[in-house]
Formats: sequence, structure tokens, C-alpha cells
Amino acid sequence: MASQQTRPARGMRDFLPEDVRRREYVIGIVTDVYRRYGFEPLETPALENIETLTGKYGEEGNKLIFKVLRRGEHESSGETDLALRYDLTVPLARVAAEYRGKLPRLFRRYQIQPVWRADRPARGRFREFYQCDVDAIGSVSMVVEAELCAAVSDVLLALGFSDFVIRVNHRRVLSGLLDVAGVPAELHGAALIAIDKLDKIGRDGVAEELARRGIAPDAAGRILDTFLDGLDIAQADDLLEEHAAGASGVEELEQMFLYCAVMSAAPYVRFDPSLARGLSYYTGAIMEITVPDLAGSLGGGGRYDGLIGMFSGENVPACGFSLGLERILVVMTERGMFPADVIKPAADVLVPLFEAATVPDALALARELRDAGIRVEVYPEPDKLGKQMKYAAGKGVPFAAILGGDEIARGEVTVKNLTTGEQQTVARADVAAAFGLFA
Repeated sequence: MASQQTRPARGMRDFLPEDVRRREYVIGIVTDVYRRYGFEPLETPALENIETLTGKYGEEGNKLIFKVLRRGEHESSGETDLALRYDLTVPLARVAAEYRGKLPRLFRRYQIQPVWRADRPARGRFREFYQCDVDAIGSVSMVVEAELCAAVSDVLLALGFSDFVIRVNHRRVLSGLLDVAGVPAELHGAALIAIDKLDKIGRDGVAEELARRGIAPDAAGRILDTFLDGLDIAQADDLLEEHAAGASGVEELEQMFLYCAVMSAAPYVRFDPSLARGLSYYTGAIMEITVPDLAGSLGGGGRYDGLIGMFSGENVPACGFSLGLERILVVMTERGMFPADVIKPAADVLVPLFEAATVPDALALARELRDAGIRVEVYPEPDKLGKQMKYAAGKGVPFAAILGGDEIARGEVTVKNLTTGEQQTVARADVAAAFGLFA
């Protein structure tokens, strides 16, 4: 019989212990920072009703939803009724509509869970990945955007990043610039999808896509000139002076930058007129974080004041930011940014076993050390001491607590440093303190 395929599905991964420790470290910092900003935890199901997700992400996003076939007698029909969660924002909007009587008017939540997209796998891009979202519901104030930028800045600073940029734009500014460039309103969505790919396919690629989407060459040229010439916010204000909606977007961004100036995000926020973000539910400010050595972004977000209303029929303002855990891990691993204790071995001490008669004493010793806060692995079966020490050294376990028949008789334990080979005998009652001295 042929052996079973053991690799995970394409775009999915197994996480070995060292991988999980890195992930837990990052998630711990993200959680700590988000809580310091007053955000509360939320979790939602992996599966959503198909109608919950479709029509929320725009043309490109809808193609990437993992749909689930109906079960039972409907299985062969090809019909779908469920889908894997595409992001954490639409489920939040559904929750806000479902529990609007139970949630506070100003609801601030963080959510760290996996999402699934039928995307083409690449460096830092997977089909299953974790998002670390933080959102505020119930206010139109630009204080919300500023606080979100500060929160994600604090996360990245705590992780050791210093070279990130938070690119900022506004959907009404984008729409105004497209109007000024001569793009018909009905083609704005198509133009934004193309512009959103500027950092991936370059000017020529975007020009080709704009033409393919029916945008006239002269309008496409004006779009690219506007977005590639380093337009600053004052110049955008001048261009949009006669465009009421665009001018209001500039005003909101100026207010956001004013607030950011006194927060931790101040050195990192930049106006970028080329930032589009393809998701169709954005209505106001949009943000994206980039670092020099990663194609794509570490995360992004924006204001989506109309999304909750799709479920509740009420206009509820909302804004959020999502950090991509996988991309953060890729960059941190390649840069060697993890502290040494994050990837340390799973145990501080190995307790070897010599013979069946000494097993109860060894297990009791392990319990005493664990009660003292020391991480202990017990070798599961009696064996030669050299073999057990080699096993511990191979795993990077730094110490051994040796309790053979002689030690038991004397009421002692031999403590061995497996890195230096140094060892000493201590009283059984003092063994936990001895490991403290060694450390």
C-alpha cells in the first residue's frame, strides 16, 4: 500500500513547538497592549453563513472565500450554505447587530483568531493565518483612528520594530482624486482595485489593469501621476478645494494627524495618496503598515461606517485595524528579533530514572521542583544515565536532578549543569534553591 501524503494542505502549516512559542510570545504582547487601551476580548465561529460573507469584500475578495458544500442529501448538488471566516471584521459587524441590546454603545474589542482565504500562497501569505484585530464601534471621532494607530505602534515597538510606516489615506480623498483625474464614478471601484496593486505590480502593471477595466488612457495617466508623484496632504487639499467630499476627507485626516502627533504613532504615520485597500466596505480613513524588507503589509484597516448597517439596518460607525500575525513572525524570524528565552527549551531540568524502585522518589522530586516554579521533564523509563543526559542535552535542557539509590539513602540530590558538566550534591530540601543559584 502506498504511504499516505503527510504534508499539510497547500497554504496551510503545522506548527512545531518552537513555532508555537514564537507565536505565543507575539500574541501575548499584542493582547497586553490591546488590553491597556481598554479593548475587550471577543471570539466568533470559524464558519459563517455564506450570505454573511458574500458581497462584503468586493470583486477580488469574494473570489477568495472558502465555501463549504451543503451536507447530506445536498452534497452532490454543489450548493453552499456555509463559508470559512474570511476576516474578523464582518463577523464583528454581525455580532454588533445580533447583540446590540447587550453591548455598550461604545464597544471596543480585540480578537485574535485564524481566518481562511483561497489565495495563492507566497512568502508571508498563507491560506490559513491569524489576524490580530482591534476595533472601536459607536463613534465617528478621529480620536478612534489615532488611538488605533497608537495601539498598533505600541505593539510593534514592544516587539522590537523601529522601521515601520503607517501609510494613511481616506476613501473620500481617493474618490475625489479619481473625479479630478476624470474617472467616471461607476469605474471608481475598478480603479481602486487596480491602484491597490501598485506596490505589487508597479506603474506599468497598474496602467494595463486600468485599461483592461475600461478607464481611458489620459485618465489613467493622470491617476498614476497623482499617486506616484509624492503628493502631500496640503497638495491634496489644494487639488480637492472645489470637491466637497474630498475636502472633508482631507479635513478628517488633518485632524487625525493632529491627534497622532501627541501619541506613540507620531513618528510613523504618513499620508499616502496611492493607498487604496481593496475591501469595498471601507468608507473613511484607511491605514496600512509596511516595513522595508516585506512585500505587502504587516497589517491594515480603516473606517467602515456602513458595514454593521448591512445586518442591523441602523447606521453604526466603526473603525478597526488588523495585524497579520504570520507576516510579523516571518520578519521577526528573518531578522532574529526574538529574545533568547522565547525559543528556550521546554524544560529547565531533566529528572532521570535509574530503576523501577526509585521511580516514586524521582516523581516526588519532580513534583517538588514544579511546585517551586521550575519546569521539569521526567525521563519516562529507566535507562543508562549517559543516554538520558545525551537526550537532555540534545533538547537543550540545561540541568539534571539525579536521584539514584545512593542519593536517596543520603537524602541528597546531585545537581548537574549539562552545559558546563559541573555538578554538586545538595540536600534534598535545598535542591530547588540550588537550581536558582545555577541559573
